[in-house]
Amino acid sequence: MLTDGFGREVSGVRISLTDRCNFDCVYCHNEGLGDTRGPMEPQDDEMSADDVVRFLEVASEFDVQKVKFTGGEPMLRQDLEDIIRRTPDEMEVSLTTNGTFLPGRAPDLVDAGLERVNISQDSMDSEDFAEVTKSGAFDRVLEGVDAALEAGLHPVKLNMVVFEKTAGYVPEMVEHVAENDGLQLQLIEYMPELAGHPEWAIEIERVHEWLAEQAEEIEIREMHGRKRYWIGGNADADEPDDGAGMVEIVDPVGNESFCRNCHRVRVTHDGYLKGCLNRNDDLRSMGEMTKSEIREQFRETVDNRVPYYGEYMIENEEGEWEVNEKYLQTV
Repeated sequence: MLTDGFGREVSGVRISLTDRCNFDCVYCHNEGLGDTRGPMEPQDDEMSADDVVRFLEVASEFDVQKVKFTGGEPMLRQDLEDIIRRTPDEMEVSLTTNGTFLPGRAPDLVDAGLERVNISQDSMDSEDFAEVTKSGAFDRVLEGVDAALEAGLHPVKLNMVVFEKTAGYVPEMVEHVAENDGLQLQLIEYMPELAGHPEWAIEIERVHEWLAEQAEEIEIREMHGRKRYWIGGNADADEPDDGAGMVEIVDPVGNESFCRNCHRVRVTHDGYLKGCLNRNDDLRSMGEMTKSEIREQFRETVDNRVPYYGEYMIENEEGEWEVNEKYLQTV
């Protein structure tokens, strides 16, 4: 397993299969794509299934244990099932999706080897959902959640980006997962350096405080120092998840241990490696996607990974993110 200069082993990869999406979420750094044509073969600027599988075969040589397929909307790829089926057996396979294409496809994805799924859902109200996603697909997303559960993909983790436009929906979403077995909730801190609009950011610590007041149990995960809040259920149960809903906050901006414990490398839809979601200045092309090129660029990407918030990037007085000159002087 490859280790970067900060002692972090790279045990997982996240692969974007497309930058296309059938939603237009206002918080997304790909806002404006809104591709509603439906699933199709890979486009000219997207890695082929063979390219993706070849990369995964190289990653498995370095003992990478997990792969998550993302987008855009990865289910716009018609060959998703084929890619999952051809993923090395030793890798755990997960998927992040908006859920609209899960009805009808979830059983085939599970048969192909999909083990876990995250579904983006920012509200329990169709009008609120449409305002955030610019999509009228609310009912289809709910059907997708049901389809995932019925196919055996449980727990299903719901992803909700928390910012000015969605913060008011948090209590209802928390109640929803607490009352429904098989669902968990992941509240994701809004990152304005990706999507702009710094005025939309909220103080995520307020959400932590509110959840702490509601929780029967609070668990701190070793990975990233994340807190898990168990809401509802039996407070006297032997295990915190007995009948309770789990809510977790993904808060990289002010969480110093988050990036310090990152064990992932990312791949863009067009075949570039990057050491961090929030950087685009370290992109490394894998060229013609031969195994030798992939190996070389994978090693270099891992070697050149850096810490991010608070070290590599800092927030200036205008609320914008910029390279930390002090950090550059020490490397």
